[in-house]
Amino acid sequence: MSNDRLIYIPLGGAGEVGMNAYVFGYGPKGRERLILVDLGVTFADMDSSPGVDLILPDTTWLEERRDRLEAIIITHAHEEHVGAVGLLWNRLQVPVYARDFTARIARLKMQDAGQDPQQVITVGKAPEALELGPFRVQFFPVAHSLPEASGLIIDTPAGRVVHSGDFKADETPGVGEPHDPALLAEIGRTGVKALFCDSTNVMNEHAGRSEATLNAPIAQLMRDAKGMVVATTFASNVARLKTLAVAAQEAGRSVCLMGRAMLRMTQVAKEAGILTDFPATVSPEEAKSIPRENLLLIVTGSQGERRAASAQLARGNYMGLSMKEGDTFLFSSMTIPGNEREVGRVVNAMSQMGVDVLDNSARLYHVSGHANRPDLVAMHDLITPQMLIPIHGEHRMMREHAKLALSRGMRSVVVPNGSVLDLTDDQPGLVDEVPTGRIYLDGSRLIGAMDGIIRDRIRMAIGGHVFVTLILDEENEALGAPWAEIAGLRAEARGGKLLNEVIEAELDEFVSRAGHKVLSDDDKLNDGLRRVVRQVVMEEIGKKPEVTIVVSRLMND
Repeated sequence: MSNDRLIYIPLGGAGEVGMNAYVFGYGPKGRERLILVDLGVTFADMDSSPGVDLILPDTTWLEERRDRLEAIIITHAHEEHVGAVGLLWNRLQVPVYARDFTARIARLKMQDAGQDPQQVITVGKAPEALELGPFRVQFFPVAHSLPEASGLIIDTPAGRVVHSGDFKADETPGVGEPHDPALLAEIGRTGVKALFCDSTNVMNEHAGRSEATLNAPIAQLMRDAKGMVVATTFASNVARLKTLAVAAQEAGRSVCLMGRAMLRMTQVAKEAGILTDFPATVSPEEAKSIPRENLLLIVTGSQGERRAASAQLARGNYMGLSMKEGDTFLFSSMTIPGNEREVGRVVNAMSQMGVDVLDNSARLYHVSGHANRPDLVAMHDLITPQMLIPIHGEHRMMREHAKLALSRGMRSVVVPNGSVLDLTDDQPGLVDEVPTGRIYLDGSRLIGAMDGIIRDRIRMAIGGHVFVTLILDEENEALGAPWAEIAGLRAEARGGKLLNEVIEAELDEFVSRAGHKVLSDDDKLNDGLRRVVRQVVMEEIGKKPEVTIVVSRLMND
């Protein structure tokens, strides 16, 4: 009897929307050959990760087993699936496989990170197959909000596994391949042990709508608007970019694309031969001379990202263009949970300008790229798996999806990040845990969650910062009083005194009282000075700051 086992380990994307990284393994326990499906990012926010550019899954567990990793397989070109490929490839150093459009985007990611783009290999859809150790992997097309989105058929000695990828039941998606129930049923007839299925929209009880339903209401909006129209959507939603541009063309408006990511996506789609009939566009410079009532700007920043075009327009102008009273701003998108505050800032800033802000509350200007509950049920019925494993979603979404599967006679279990699921037998079981976490792209460097940098920023943001300098001579006598510089704290203490002067007076008194034993010991001196600063600041203004102490000692030659 074989001791080999089939396992699944999510390193990201299970319990959150974004940062997808799913490991499948087959072989003897502890020596399984591995493949990684997707390697994405999620976006930072000022509350939990101030100053951070992107958040990536911590792949340390996988790096330590790199000799057993066969490949990285990317299902589609959204940032939460491909965004970390260039940044983390050097740690894993295995071939990356994707279909043509996704591979083109992945190569750009590699190039941006200074890695070899030729490590990304283009693969066709089934019946073309990848032989990766004990795995045989085929891509099959699914409808989504960008071209060549794919699910995966993963054949193993323990049975066939299907990974749905991100999908929606849209037979007229505008760009990309349509939803194909016949193909899915054909896959299902081969016998599927487990379906790993997108859970994002399981709470939505309505059947999903087609991208094709948006053209008429968006074109009507373009015709009715009196001034300039600005629309934002996900930069990677190539289908929506086309819908917006075509609607603008029908309404007699010139189209200007603004934002690096958006320009890159459309350019790659054109180079791949997927976007052959996109309306002509004008540059921002040309847009300045076009009457406002004849202009549509399609801009990045649907999630309120501070540096994106939408937020910059909300603050005044972007690339020489600005909004004014009578203009219309359209969110042709959904707000990802957690981004409500950032989006709200943009909405309110626009409103203060007199701009009319529209969203999808009337279900006219956006359709999701993910399957709603009735569409998920249809997918279950087409694939007919023995077991359903929810992926891609917050924990509540995955739990709801598992309950749905159980109610329909399938075996199911919720698998959070870091959990090891054994799929070998008929009953899936959680058998172990591996360390998981987050890595932060901070400027141009990757830092770990345990490095303390982000924690220190949060503490400084909450409590402010005091920087103290003290100079001692070779006899451990103070050369002048300590001095303090404050940041992120109100300058005035009680009674109208300056806070830094109150701190300096108390520090001077501490130093004058301290004996030789304290003044000669850096640790004891630093601790004492820090205690004084925190006590003074708490008493004067009710804050507990971060404190940096620098003691300089003059030594004899």
